Amino acid sequence: MPYIDAAGLRTWHETSGSGDPVVLLHGAFGGASSWAMQRPALVDAGFAVYLPERRGHVHTPDVPGPLTYSVMADDTIAYLEAVVPGPAHLVGWSDGAVVGLLAAQRRPDLVNRLVLIGQYYNSDGKTSSDLAAGFFDINSDGTRFLRQEYDAVSPDGPDHFPVVFAKTITMLDTEPEIDLATLAVVRAETLVLQGDRDMVTVEHSAAVVKAIPSARLAVLPGTHGLPLENPPVVNQLLVSFLRDGAPRPFW
Repeated sequence: MPYIDAAGLRTWHETSGSGDPVVLLHGAFGGASSWAMQRPALVDAGFAVYLPERRGHVHTPDVPGPLTYSVMADDTIAYLEAVVPGPAHLVGWSDGAVVGLLAAQRRPDLVNRLVLIGQYYNSDGKTSSDLAAGFFDINSDGTRFLRQEYDAVSPDGPDHFPVVFAKTITMLDTEPEIDLATLAVVRAETLVLQGDRDMVTVEHSAAVVKAIPSARLAVLPGTHGLPLENPPVVNQLLVSFLRDGAPRPFW
């Protein structure tokens, strides 16, 4: 079984490929399979891909106590220290973007380049949408779809999903609330990527880019499922940015 110990947390992960390490951070209720469209493209481009699942998500067991972005960022830092050789590129989608950003703030020595997909970092960036409302309903079609894998493989069993769901909703009710002024400490070259009908406003993403010393913004047609809705374009952006960084001015 692909479990490792990361600072005492029994963490499930997958790895594939070889080359510069890229760690893909999934969103709420998701897991490694969220990145099914990105992993082959990154491996083919010459990257070593790491896919950890966070506490209470899919194969990784839940632990007592609340679920917060802060504790998941600390778990991710422990994973990077335990498993990943040298500084890694971090690619976070949805909740994974918050986790990746906090890790880059706390441990810039562990992060090479950073990609943040489809996420707000304080309540000023939220949009109201039917998709967002669906995340707060355990009986919604979206939640039922997301829990299918959990129910099949979670070591805690399907009956534990309502516990994880309640912890996650409590977190989403109050977090994240990151002061964008604190992002000035992020040293990683950063790509902020979102859909034009995403759960975050373009204005907020632009403010995040302005706050991070070396950041660029990309807005594509799509919603919160951008890596699944438009994988050819997303993959091309990821490979280009992680390999070469942001394009330089033509003149």
